[in-house]
Amino acid sequence: MLRYTATPFLRLSSSSCAASLASRRTLPSLVSRSNIIIPNTKNKRLYSAVAATSPAVKVAKDISLETHTDTQRAAKETQEARSAAATTPLSKSSIIDEIDTSGTTALNAAYQENTGFGTRPIYMDMQATTPTDPRVLDTMLKFLTGLYGNPHSNTHSYGWETHKEVEDARDHVAKLIGANAKEIIFTSGATESNNMVIKGVSRFYKNTKKHIITTRTEHKCVLEAARAMINEGFEVTFLNVDEQGLINLKELEDAIRPDTCLVSVMAVNNEIGVIQPLKEIGNICKKKKVYFHTDAAQAYGKIKLDVNDMNIDLLSISSHKIYGPMGIGGLYVRRRPRVRLEPLLSGGGQERGLRSGTLAPPLVAGFGRAAKLMYDEFESDHEHIKRLSDKLVKGLLALDHTNLNGSADHRYPGCVNVSFAYVEGESLLMALRDIALSSGSACTSASLEPSYVLHALGRDDVLAHSSIRFGIGRFTTEKEVDYVIKAISERVQFLRNLSPLWEMVQEGIDLDSIEWSGH
Repeated sequence: MLRYTATPFLRLSSSSCAASLASRRTLPSLVSRSNIIIPNTKNKRLYSAVAATSPAVKVAKDISLETHTDTQRAAKETQEARSAAATTPLSKSSIIDEIDTSGTTALNAAYQENTGFGTRPIYMDMQATTPTDPRVLDTMLKFLTGLYGNPHSNTHSYGWETHKEVEDARDHVAKLIGANAKEIIFTSGATESNNMVIKGVSRFYKNTKKHIITTRTEHKCVLEAARAMINEGFEVTFLNVDEQGLINLKELEDAIRPDTCLVSVMAVNNEIGVIQPLKEIGNICKKKKVYFHTDAAQAYGKIKLDVNDMNIDLLSISSHKIYGPMGIGGLYVRRRPRVRLEPLLSGGGQERGLRSGTLAPPLVAGFGRAAKLMYDEFESDHEHIKRLSDKLVKGLLALDHTNLNGSADHRYPGCVNVSFAYVEGESLLMALRDIALSSGSACTSASLEPSYVLHALGRDDVLAHSSIRFGIGRFTTEKEVDYVIKAISERVQFLRNLSPLWEMVQEGIDLDSIEWSGH
């Protein structure tokens, strides 16, 4: 039997599958040639219910791990590490001792022993990506074996059957935003979708309309695409946001000119979770007869979206943000009245001639199933995430000198961005190896530069550098949130005690009144 308490995810490699076959245990060929990730059934209520009926999990349960030499070796090493650290307390001293580059730490071992979560960190980085739902995996598996036809082959049954599945998935993706299935274009992800819009619309109207409007807090792919159009002779207006992260609607309306071809405003910000007033923006753009595009990668399936009610003309979405596979996304393009854009890719004219290239049925089907699950379970997911988010925010803000970044009232609850004054964000992340977090966008968090989003809100470098983003999702548990609150509280306080600035604050010294001398 599988011991689910060992790790949050059990990976069955091709070598271990081969060992199983050698021991005369039946195993389908689809498993022997791939890696299958089995979710820890203790991780979440849904995983426990889903894993019990998942074919992928059922296949794995037929395998006796005792026959796999590599798995035995890994288990032995894990047990030895646990035994060595079994008595290590989760204390401040052990925390700072393990802020190094060794990778495997006594802190993590102590964490595993004390919490029972497993050998991997608690996952709190849902804005970067979400774990694939087991039901999505089940949907995808058949396309990796029997249903391998090209969906664009219309002369035989192999193509017909995959084409039908692709169109069913397109229906599910469209339903989640109140669109017609014919208005959905499949892409490789939200980055491609955003580039298609910014560059495609601009180039189509390059002879008559040379002005684009966006905001300073957009995702990097929108900002860089807009800057690229400046090099092609376009003028771009970057709207400011207030300290809550919201745009000023009057400024937007005043910025629209007769030669404006596009307004692009993100639906839910990927760093601070702020929700922009989409319906009001859509009304302004409709009145001014300007296309309205929104990057909804972080909003799709997580807040209510209706492209017709909100007068949205173009909308970018991504699969791996809604518990679907990576490598697949989509773009909603309004048909009536028709939105015109120039395609980025030349080729066979697939996807209404806007995105040439053969579709990947496994990814499309997985995306469709993920969208259907988001539609069917929207209310329960939202209630679960909101409850855990409220608890997390309350626990974190109970600490002195902490700030919630972005609007508290207009925010998607699954994204919580908090600044911890007098603590360097990177140092805190180093001290929190048992929790998977980030200091901002996954596309820019490798940079040591402070967040441009927080700068746009008026945060100084100190607060911007001390921010941490917490992501809560479908499979996050209350026990994990409790652990995160406790760990953050202990380690923030410990790191502050190392700071001379914190000591001065404790003594009542106003740091702004000090004249720091330079060398």
